[in-house]
Amino acid sequence: MSSELTQEDVQRILKLVDEAEHLEELDLVDGDFRLHIDRRGAGERPVEPTAALPAAAPAPVAAPVDASAAAPAASAKPAAQPVPQGMVAVRASMLGTFYRSPSPAEKPFVEIGQQVKAGDTVCLLEVMKLFQSIKAGVEGTIVEIRAQNGTLVEFNEVLFVIEPAKK
Repeated sequence: MSSELTQEDVQRILKLVDEAEHLEELDLVDGDFRLHIDRRGAGERPVEPTAALPAAAPAPVAAPVDASAAAPAASAKPAAQPVPQGMVAVRASMLGTFYRSPSPAEKPFVEIGQQVKAGDTVCLLEVMKLFQSIKAGVEGTIVEIRAQNGTLVEFNEVLFVIEPAKK
């Protein structure tokens, strides 16, 4: 008997994972659905060695072998850049695939330099064929697009940077 996970199920799982302070890695399999979360090396949360790690385990990034092994991953997803002061970050509300347009044949929702209103859709996130519209959240100008179309983004990852409109 195969049960379908709903978007709410996925969001609850991601919330539980986010709230679990000591969870470093998770594998979840439900039929054809597979979810792998690995917080180690995410950059925002330092990984502290624990007694559960083997004593001979190399320190992350410190050993030359680790640095070369990490190079492909680093080029695929650069380290998170801070959001400039006074700017507003539009963040991913869930883990999913980032899409700049409603379909491949259509133009992107927004471009750099474009004016947006708080309720304007700026992108879509897709998980298991369920799409969520991401809104700008603030009136202003798109100054950065940090995610690449068609790539997997993580929960709370900065997707866009908006310069708020002067009031």
